[in-house]
Amino acid sequence: MCFTKKVEKVKRTVGRIQDVSKRLFFAGAITGVSFLTVVAGCSSTANNNVDNELEKLRNSLNEVSKDYILFGHQDDLAYGVGWKAVRGNSDVKSSAGDYPALFGWELGNLGDAENLDGVPFDSIAGYIKTAHAMGGISTVSWHARYPVTNFDSWNLTDIDMQSILPGGENHALFIEKLDLLAAFFLELKDENGNPIPFIFRPWHEMYGNWFWWGRSKCTDQQFIDLFRFTIDYLKNQKNITHFLTAFSPDNGFDSEETYLERYPGDDYVDILGLDDYGDFRRGRLDLIVIKLGIVSDLAKKKNKIAAFTETGSDRIAIKNWYTSNLLQVLKANEKTRNIAWVMVWRNRDLDHFYVPPANHAEQEDFKLFCDDKMILLLDEYQKLKK
Repeated sequence: MCFTKKVEKVKRTVGRIQDVSKRLFFAGAITGVSFLTVVAGCSSTANNNVDNELEKLRNSLNEVSKDYILFGHQDDLAYGVGWKAVRGNSDVKSSAGDYPALFGWELGNLGDAENLDGVPFDSIAGYIKTAHAMGGISTVSWHARYPVTNFDSWNLTDIDMQSILPGGENHALFIEKLDLLAAFFLELKDENGNPIPFIFRPWHEMYGNWFWWGRSKCTDQQFIDLFRFTIDYLKNQKNITHFLTAFSPDNGFDSEETYLERYPGDDYVDILGLDDYGDFRRGRLDLIVIKLGIVSDLAKKKNKIAAFTETGSDRIAIKNWYTSNLLQVLKANEKTRNIAWVMVWRNRDLDHFYVPPANHAEQEDFKLFCDDKMILLLDEYQKLKK
């Protein structure tokens, strides 16, 4: 059954578990035990293969971070400057000679035929399968619509976070969105029918004020409840366990304490990340080094993976940005070198791109960046794993 047909099935069955989720959520809150922990004992040996593959991904990222940094690109296989949905195409490959080691994908507008960037959801599932078969890693973000109004992530009108959490009058609408998400994740299987491990990066940039889950529209505790319920529901109600979870704030922190103000807890997070565009625009490389250092230190203390989860220079507005800015930040010190990957955003067209296409003035600088012995594209990553 294709994903779009599953969407219709999900919509017809929405709301059936609202009371169950409410009771389990509040039982955990009262006892101090997470919903995830309560239900974890119900896992069967049927999940052993999934656990093994996920552990391989975790171990691979940990090993990489000791000496190397994977390079990632959003929507790399789906489209680029001057092309769309051409099998085998990649602006990274055209400019640097190889595919990225990590591929970013977006699930905003789940429930429609296409995501918010115009890529069919069935195609996204196919790209994730292709990336996995190539030996790459996929990371998934979700610019979710607000469940009550169905407005996009950036529309801050009529937001009531408490109403969609367990016990809230609109909780069933949130469940509907999670059911759509679960239906998509359940499609992610390899040619042998085994679930494909991936990285899930929900509710990112939560310290900013541009998303409906941001600081201006919900309390820290409401955000934590949102994050925890999302992961608990997927893992324990839907039995989807083939993902690592990333906690991915924007640059709105300046210490370990402020980084952790909305942290949902170690049981819910595998990867500590940073999304930062603004400090590059302001020329504050020193601040990026400090923030990556905070992330790296916390990851070491908590036995997590550190990553530069989203960044870039739109249209490469800063000359030689890849070598004079990004590479300098990544190689600044031991802490910054100990991140597992860095991912830049998408290539839509010549008015909005983050990887220089072939024959662009910044192509040579990008190739110099990719040729650095610390940066791994796909082929080098495969050789390292072998």
